Amino acid sequence: MLSTVHSVALSGMEGYIVKVEVDVAGGLPGWEIVGLPGGAVRESKDRVRAAIRNAGFEFPARKITVNLAPADIRKEGPAYDLPIALGVLVGSEQVSADLGAGFVFLGELSLDGSVRGVHGVLPAVLAAVEAGFHRVIVPEVNAGEAALVGEAEVYPLRDIGQVVRFLAGEEQIEPCRVEVEALLARARGETDRDFSEVKGQAIVKRALEVAAAGGHNVLMLGSPGAGKTMLARCLPGILPDLDFAEALEVTKLYSLAGMLEPGQILVTRRPFRAPHHTTSMVALVGGGRMPRPGEISLAHQGVLFLDEFPEFRRDALEALRQPLEDGVVTVSRVAGTCSFPARIMLVAAMNPCPCGFFGDMRKECTCTPHQIQRYISRVSGPLLDRMDIQIEVPRPDFQELGKNAGDSESPGIKDRVETARRRQRLRFAESATGCNARMNGWEIREYCRLTREARELFRQAFRALELSARAHDRILKVARTIADLEGADTIDSHHLGEAIQYRSLDRKYWQ
Repeated sequence: MLSTVHSVALSGMEGYIVKVEVDVAGGLPGWEIVGLPGGAVRESKDRVRAAIRNAGFEFPARKITVNLAPADIRKEGPAYDLPIALGVLVGSEQVSADLGAGFVFLGELSLDGSVRGVHGVLPAVLAAVEAGFHRVIVPEVNAGEAALVGEAEVYPLRDIGQVVRFLAGEEQIEPCRVEVEALLARARGETDRDFSEVKGQAIVKRALEVAAAGGHNVLMLGSPGAGKTMLARCLPGILPDLDFAEALEVTKLYSLAGMLEPGQILVTRRPFRAPHHTTSMVALVGGGRMPRPGEISLAHQGVLFLDEFPEFRRDALEALRQPLEDGVVTVSRVAGTCSFPARIMLVAAMNPCPCGFFGDMRKECTCTPHQIQRYISRVSGPLLDRMDIQIEVPRPDFQELGKNAGDSESPGIKDRVETARRRQRLRFAESATGCNARMNGWEIREYCRLTREARELFRQAFRALELSARAHDRILKVARTIADLEGADTIDSHHLGEAIQYRSLDRKYWQ
């Protein structure tokens, strides 16, 4: 007898409905799975056989053929265990149920017949709903994540026996519901670090406030122990809270990567990723035989912090250039091409030389000019050009270090950042731009209007600093953010002057 059960295959962030066709026929006992199954899918034979027997059913000693259609898409992972097992039970006439009545099944089977959680449930359920399948059966551990898709009826089940009783109408199960607003409300105001923990560094804090207000990339350069890492780790505390659409995007990526913590339903705080400088290009960008998101995508809607910036491999750093421009990472492999979102704030920190003390006022540098130039040149000009804000972090003096931590600074900064972001959301309400750092050429011309004094200042700075066209646009974006922090509609000369100051390090160190 032939039975058909529906499941979902994932290729990157995209999902496709898979028909799990199971034919239980006469002949010599055997079992074949076709339709480009991966290693975990081929191994499902043994799991399904043991799970069916230990759940109290009989495994048919007949010829079993399983086809995963469409056959030109590779199927990976153990999520097909449950639909294959149900297909075998219906095909052997041990269970009478209409498995094609708008149901989608996802779940790995234990040998005792219980259903284990799987990765990628959220993008799979979204794909199922888009394809017209609104009833989803998932493991209990994945139910909350799947229920984020409001259009889906999500039924959390523990084992094969419960699934069979539910489909036969012998057991009633209420669909899972999630209070999204309550989840987001609990996360508001949560922060691990506060700017009051950083002694001094008022200029750098101001630069990071501007960066947070406009979503700009930042390069911090300074001697060891100046506080660059601490400042970067305080940055998430002043970023605006995630809204539901942003949180859903981030949760899809973490679900696909299998990085949701036990019991976590929704990623409610902006990501902060800080990979080590030995990280490979594939780990940073994403990839693998079946592409998975890398650190850039895992920092989507948040901060990617690269400490010891020049120590990263050159190919890994150069791979950042396209995502920083487009906000998307495209990974091409033999198995296919996948795109992952990567709208990030890149925050990089570095020393000015191998010993770390070039330009330091209190400790002499021991490096030769050749060593300094070779170290600095590890960060290429095109990549440096993409850093909207470049700021020098001086070492604090004894008096600053001796001061007691004052009142919390981050909440006040965050209020100013959120006010500026609200202006930007209104400005870009009819586009997907979102914040100033993502403005395109037309939007720069439309919204970055300069006063006469500011235009003259910019003309002089452009010639004196020999700025590129990209640097020209990025200075205007930063100036627009500084004006937004003041509530100004037009960019004045002092807004532009501050933005130009944030582009001075390339003149001091890279030339």
